[in-house]
Amino acid sequence: MGFRGSGWRSYINYDKERDRPEISRALLRRVLAYARPYSGKALLLISLIVLTSLLNLVSPLLFRDLLDNALPNKDAVRLNWLALGLFSLPALTGLINVAQGYLSSAVGEGIICDLRQALYTHMQRMSMRFFTNTKTGEMMSRLNNDVNGAQRAVTGTLINLITNIISLVSTLVVMISLEWRLTLAGVIILPLLILPSRRMGDLLRAITREQMHQQAEMSTLLNETLNVSGALLVKIFGRRNDEVRRFSEKAAEVRDTSIRRSLVGRWFSLGLGLVGAIGMALVYWLGGHLVLRGAFTIGAIVAFSTYLTRLYHPLMALTNARVEFATSLVSFERVFEVLDLPVEVGNRPGARALSECLGRVQFRNVSFSYDAGPDTTGVLEDVERFGRGGGGLTVTKSGEKATAYRKGARNGEQERRQVLRGLDFEVMPGQLTALVGPSGAGKTTITYLVPRLYDPTEGAVLLDGYDLRDIQLESLSQYIGMVTQETYLFHDTIRANLLYARPTAMQEELEMACRTANIHAFIVGLPDGYDTIVGERGYRLSGGEKQRVAIARVVLKDPRVLILDEATSHLDSESEALIQHALERVMVGRTSLVIAHRLSTILSADQILVIDRGRLVQRGVHAALLAQGGLYRDLYERQFLLADKGGE
Repeated sequence: MGFRGSGWRSYINYDKERDRPEISRALLRRVLAYARPYSGKALLLISLIVLTSLLNLVSPLLFRDLLDNALPNKDAVRLNWLALGLFSLPALTGLINVAQGYLSSAVGEGIICDLRQALYTHMQRMSMRFFTNTKTGEMMSRLNNDVNGAQRAVTGTLINLITNIISLVSTLVVMISLEWRLTLAGVIILPLLILPSRRMGDLLRAITREQMHQQAEMSTLLNETLNVSGALLVKIFGRRNDEVRRFSEKAAEVRDTSIRRSLVGRWFSLGLGLVGAIGMALVYWLGGHLVLRGAFTIGAIVAFSTYLTRLYHPLMALTNARVEFATSLVSFERVFEVLDLPVEVGNRPGARALSECLGRVQFRNVSFSYDAGPDTTGVLEDVERFGRGGGGLTVTKSGEKATAYRKGARNGEQERRQVLRGLDFEVMPGQLTALVGPSGAGKTTITYLVPRLYDPTEGAVLLDGYDLRDIQLESLSQYIGMVTQETYLFHDTIRANLLYARPTAMQEELEMACRTANIHAFIVGLPDGYDTIVGERGYRLSGGEKQRVAIARVVLKDPRVLILDEATSHLDSESEALIQHALERVMVGRTSLVIAHRLSTILSADQILVIDRGRLVQRGVHAALLAQGGLYRDLYERQFLLADKGGE
């Protein structure tokens, strides 16, 4: 939703259709829970704010004494002391402000550091379904823009709110003690401040929400097009100009919204300044008459006008304090939106850690659907709610989606596509099992269920007789190694990428793993050897080189269960032969589950599982399956033989 064409008035109407921001106790308690470890510094900060506010009240009194006593009485000593006081007060206040700034930053940065760590930790615990359904740019926006917004809420809005309250109360006390009639004249214009402040507050809140949404969209676009894969796709299809145009449009939207926000703020300040001028003129007019009658001194009216100036600023700020404070908590809401997402794949209460693993894998009546779990599509987009009532959510479009996520609910009319249907099979320790089948049959999904990247919709996957859901995830990952079809390497050295599997491994172990994967000779031939930087996603290496580094990495891990998802698909026939010979040694005593499209892989398999449309349609060894005919024979004649001939 933009501003073009409709103008501010229609945007205000658009904003009023939404719920006004409410500051719920539950939300405040949750925010304050992050501040509790810093309560000591927070109390000291508030004490310094009170001290600063009291010191600011002294200067007008010094000016009054200067005009009413020192100058009329030609008292040089008094004048010297007043001048010293007028210098000392700002110096002392400045030093206190430095300490106040340190405490404010220490508290704010500490809270935000804790919040950012909690957010990242929770994202790491999310299942693969979350990452496949959520834009990476949106997640980056939550970790960066929204967390920074929460920081501003703590170090900016909250501190300003406390400061304004203390300043307002203390200033009013002094003003009333000086002259209650002038004080009344000064605050009588309050309605002229409240109404425009609230109206403009609604508008600024709407602009802020729109700005956050646009920044998230821009972050998504940057993330998708500036990584290596995205940049490669843009260049291959010649879409550079289109992507530049898209980014220019997003950047222009952010620019226009920022300009409008600044402009609204300027008009708002102008209006408030004019209202303040009315109040000031009224005070000078009434105070002047009191001076003419001898009921008030010139020094007193000058001091009073100074207090009046210091009264209007916090007064104007506090007239819209609820809206401003609630708006500033939008960032906390957006962060809590992620923290509230349930962990789909987690440790059950009482989950056990395996002390040893034989590697027996069983699928018992396993069915799986990617649509059966909670949907994150749109959950992290367009968060337009501001409060949390009861234990539920404010009913908005995004709130309904988030609630649906919490309940694991989906639209009942939406078809749930079954990727796997009633799978039953067993893989014994040391056994090599090959998965074959047409594209989209569900082979990769089977390999995702073994390391528990997903949980089955129905049935159970067992390891050594234990349901995977009853095994601690950390323990499970210790015994399972996987080389995926799409190899991922960090933008770091080859050594660092290998040590990711086992950080404590020695150089000799690295070299042994790389020799097993037939990559050691290549690495030592590089100028920097194992300290060679592989580039973003490993793009400085060829596909076969990346794949062999990935194989070496999983060999270094030394897992009991080995999963290879087309792990030799990027290798030439000579390299593949060497890898196959090495893997035969590596697989001894391990359960191996391999997705293969080459005949050489399946010929050595102890059993072959033929998958079609999520069902196990054939099972056996190569010769027996050929004799049976059916899908396996068709795949053999159309796919495996051609693949082997192509590799020769």
